[in-house]
Amino acid sequence: MSSTATSDANSVQEEPGRFTSGPAIVLYIAGAKLLLHLLTANRYGIFRDEMYYLACSQHMAWGYVDHPPLTVFIAWLARHVLGESLLALRFLPALAGAALVWLTGKLAREMGGGRFAQALAALAILPVPFYLILHHWLTNNAFEPLIWMACVWCVLRAINTGDERYWLWFGVLAGVGFENKYSIAFLLAGILAGVLLTPERRFLKSKYLWLGVAACFLIALPNFLWQMRNHFPFLELIHNIRMNHRDVVRGPIAFIADQAVTMQPILFPLWLGGLIWLFVAPGARRYRLLGWTFVVTLGLFIVVGGKNYYVAPVYPMLFAAGAVGFERVTSCRLPWARAVYVGLVVVAGAVLAPIFCPLLSPEAFIRYQKALHITVPQAEHQNNGPLPQYFADEFGWEPMVQQVARVYHSLTPEEQARTAIFSNGWGEAAAVDFFGPKYGLPRAISKHNQYWLWGPRNYTGEIMIILRSDGRGDRRHFESVQDVATVEHPYSRRDEWFHIWLCRGPKFNLQEVWPSLKLFD
Repeated sequence: MSSTATSDANSVQEEPGRFTSGPAIVLYIAGAKLLLHLLTANRYGIFRDEMYYLACSQHMAWGYVDHPPLTVFIAWLARHVLGESLLALRFLPALAGAALVWLTGKLAREMGGGRFAQALAALAILPVPFYLILHHWLTNNAFEPLIWMACVWCVLRAINTGDERYWLWFGVLAGVGFENKYSIAFLLAGILAGVLLTPERRFLKSKYLWLGVAACFLIALPNFLWQMRNHFPFLELIHNIRMNHRDVVRGPIAFIADQAVTMQPILFPLWLGGLIWLFVAPGARRYRLLGWTFVVTLGLFIVVGGKNYYVAPVYPMLFAAGAVGFERVTSCRLPWARAVYVGLVVVAGAVLAPIFCPLLSPEAFIRYQKALHITVPQAEHQNNGPLPQYFADEFGWEPMVQQVARVYHSLTPEEQARTAIFSNGWGEAAAVDFFGPKYGLPRAISKHNQYWLWGPRNYTGEIMIILRSDGRGDRRHFESVQDVATVEHPYSRRDEWFHIWLCRGPKFNLQEVWPSLKLFD
């Protein structure tokens, strides 16, 4: 099908001008999102996961216990090209957020949306709590929605143009998605169901679709081989998390209800309308595959007990569909509804943005949250203190490392050479590795997740500075256990309040007992 025919099929109206066209407005909105995240990049401190990815970037590999390698590579790239400032680390995630806005506008255009639909679809990305939070950090979640929607765009292009080569690019992107986060398997299952349940099953005969499958497999293969060589630690991790009930598991009705809250309540009619439009509108029949994709993806996350925000990466396609449907419904009737709804989205976004984006000081945030009477839903069972977990995890790290440094430098140089800084959690170990060079500290060791695979290095346990422990177990394993410092920050998570123990005279050899210390959760 020619590009002209495609344009006719999509019913994309002629835009009034270069700087006021739909794509131009979408770019303005994308620029606003990028600016928001860049201006707030230094607002609080570094996030726990960011330090972990940076620690992993010192040990480049095709896999890690709790995540694939792509974000580690991005961390390595940011560190070596841009530096380790918060702005440098968070530039690429912010850029991914802006790209998601741009791509959502393109999805609306691909579905036949005109200027208003493209702008509304793009605007809908800005106030979503999940996107505001995740595009603020360097984590794999920052890139996940963009990769998912790039896959969806390839599907739409294949449908609209009949060009089967888009399935090859779909496979390439899906393979990259596996190297970013394994949850893309749920999107692929949804798209497969959509292909089977709609006339798009015709693509099953395409060699390009199967070449895409092969490309996906080959790109994901190095990480799969790493997991296999290491006895699939990720599966062990997931099993242990389920056994210790760390995550908040919601029932089907509560999980579905959560979607209206976690994706911003004012956007609920937009994405729900988009889902309905995909299934019932005659003009959307060719895109019904996407409706099934959402339903199946949502259903699978409910079945496996996933966190309520795991579905968030799939919503931009529903925003696009809803914007196109809304544009068509209001084209002749109720034109005022467009301005009213856009105004509501902007106002709701402005009111709730300080809850999910670090615009305020911690003190002002606490007052603002109390004034709005908003309680952020928890995804994990833990005591976060006065701030929600996503902000609490940006506080207290450097003061903790300062305390560790004070203890470490109280030792003689000969003792320091034999002293291991050991943490029961990877977060504290990553903080020591990140801030430690500034304070003259060696790299930390830990039994937790990827740190366990890196081993105890050359330490035997003769002298250990132990973090995140209540000291009871340490007293059983060492001749001398001293309570040498206390760590507590008013805004950090309460499980980050602990004593630092200086332990001597081990009743074990750390090299020998290390295999038994493994903790994957």
